[in-house]
Amino acid sequence: MLSAGVAAKTAQSTKREATPGPKTKQAARKQAPSMTKSQTRPAAKPSAKLPTAARTFRNPLKEEGADPWLVFHNGNYYLTRTTGEDIRICRAPTIGGLATAPDVVVWRDGTPSRRTQIWASEFHLLSGPDGPRWYLYYTASDGNDDHHRMHVLESVGADPMGPYFYKAQMKTDADNRFYAIDGTVIRKPDGTLYFMWAGRPGHVLFIARMSNPWTIETERVHIPADGFGCPEVREGPVPLYRNGKIYLVYSMCDTGKPDYRLGMLIADETRDLLQPASWRQHPRPVFERADANGVYGPGHNSFFKSPDGTEDWIAYHGKTSSSYTYGGRSTRVQKFTWRPDGTPDFGVPLPLDRDIPVPSGEVAPAVKPAPSPKR
Repeated sequence: MLSAGVAAKTAQSTKREATPGPKTKQAARKQAPSMTKSQTRPAAKPSAKLPTAARTFRNPLKEEGADPWLVFHNGNYYLTRTTGEDIRICRAPTIGGLATAPDVVVWRDGTPSRRTQIWASEFHLLSGPDGPRWYLYYTASDGNDDHHRMHVLESVGADPMGPYFYKAQMKTDADNRFYAIDGTVIRKPDGTLYFMWAGRPGHVLFIARMSNPWTIETERVHIPADGFGCPEVREGPVPLYRNGKIYLVYSMCDTGKPDYRLGMLIADETRDLLQPASWRQHPRPVFERADANGVYGPGHNSFFKSPDGTEDWIAYHGKTSSSYTYGGRSTRVQKFTWRPDGTPDFGVPLPLDRDIPVPSGEVAPAVKPAPSPKR
């Protein structure tokens, strides 16, 4: 039986790493060291300034941090990463505070078909029948990698920490035949929702229109995306919106490779997103290894806004090893900017010894004064 909305704080999950064989490569790709795309509404303008000591932070935010999904909402940052066996979220009022914020298990499932290999969770605030709710999408299986399917939870209220209850399986194909992971939601200005994920045959990107946050209403459509020399994987799609464009950023290559990196497709918001011709391929990778900075395999990202809404930030996982390994993927974040042609400029992955200014508008938590001594 499943147990929903577990609120107990838990210790870090046991680190697991395996050398993948030819049939288990993708399972190891996600399942290795445990611990995992979104724009949010700007927070109210802060009324206090940060103390000098809190104006910078360093990566990584989490040492075990594959597939990070990070959101700023109502004064707090919320972060989830892949654990493999459950879904955990941590929160903190400062970006640096996430490094020590405790993880809370918000979902663990005993249902045989979806109890393990739980990967790449992400939560979206969408309109439900009872008002705004957080819909948490994730992939899981029975232990057989080929049996991965997408699922969605719904929050009881409007708190990203839950509690959550199981809502539905996302039927990514009519006969429930095909592997599906890394699902995300794309929202058009008219409110139409689309679901996009990585699926088989192959390991490529598919899209379908949704009738509500838990139901797919059309047949899936394959959206081609260039691997720039990496033939084996397209995954982790996440949308970024600006000036009437949808910038669809995706990951390419085997996650174990140091060349795991990000590419980008571009579509006008007014186009039919189910038509492959609506998507234009950006001519080169947009974020990749930086050997001089000691960063390898940067990818599976998400996006978030600074607390005052003036800055755009990317969260991603990266490694310090240039070897072929699924281990050592840690959560990192950095600010990005925009080019004159309107496309995002993610720059290069920053080294771990770099002091990074905190996101604009971040306010340190108030410190209670010490009580006066008794006389």
